[in-house]
Amino acid sequence: MNKEDLLFEFKQNIKFDYNLKKKNWFNIGGNTKIYYKADNLKELTKFLKIIGNKEKIFVLGGGSNTLFTDKTYDGVVIKLSNNFNNISLLLGDIIIAGSSVSDKSLSEFAMNNNLGGFEFLSCIPGTVGGGIKMNAGCFNREFKDILISVQAINKSGKVIMIPAKEIDFKYRDSGLSNDLIFLSASFKGFEKKSNLIKKEMIKLKEKKEKAQPTRIKTSGSTFKNPLDQSDKKVWQLIKESVPLKKSFGDACISEKHCNFFVNKGDAKFDDMKKLIDFVSESVLKKTGVKLETEIKILE
Repeated sequence: MNKEDLLFEFKQNIKFDYNLKKKNWFNIGGNTKIYYKADNLKELTKFLKIIGNKEKIFVLGGGSNTLFTDKTYDGVVIKLSNNFNNISLLLGDIIIAGSSVSDKSLSEFAMNNNLGGFEFLSCIPGTVGGGIKMNAGCFNREFKDILISVQAINKSGKVIMIPAKEIDFKYRDSGLSNDLIFLSASFKGFEKKSNLIKKEMIKLKEKKEKAQPTRIKTSGSTFKNPLDQSDKKVWQLIKESVPLKKSFGDACISEKHCNFFVNKGDAKFDDMKKLIDFVSESVLKKTGVKLETEIKILE
């Protein structure tokens, strides 16, 4: 289907050569060939049936974990609209949340309904969809600990439901196919008074703000902890292997937490990529540990 046909079919929800710089926390990136904002499931299904396997697809959530190329991304970036942002309570202790719901909103909804187990989500930037995809977590809790099932749609436009017990969750990985777009998920909590939940959330937030940079152009943890190769956390390996003042252009290492990289002005994709590669190579050379990025890099 050509541009004119796509425009006729999806009108203002489809854009061509659309700039992604303001759509991610790093504030880095060029254009994407096609940008599609899905209004609802019916429209998304129609879009996927037209696009099918002809284009590579990237689903953009909150943009907190993503580094985009400055060149044109040769594919389709899909953004789910606020119609995928619904949240509701089922059977007292089960929450159904759309994949565009922010992790923070999910934790607050649980608190308002006296459900514990979601407190850690108040410290995770991003959305439910992205959190499931990478099994996001902090303070010894992960998405896998609360997930019951996820509803998704594949590239052919077929909707499927995947129970959590069938997902092979690992550290910062769900193992689920990149061809799946998550639509919603159900989560299970446990009864807990909201004032106790609030207290726990405040404690976690204070802990996070002491250790991690906030309110700046960063994208969360850059590398995963190398659990199978070292007893040390990734920040310890970076600290002993890398001159922490090292920077490339405006891409630098956070003074607060050396696994957080920062765009201190107008860093380009190449600057950030050089910094990531430099740190990775320095750690490998010094410690023999091969680091894996936690952030998603789209080249």
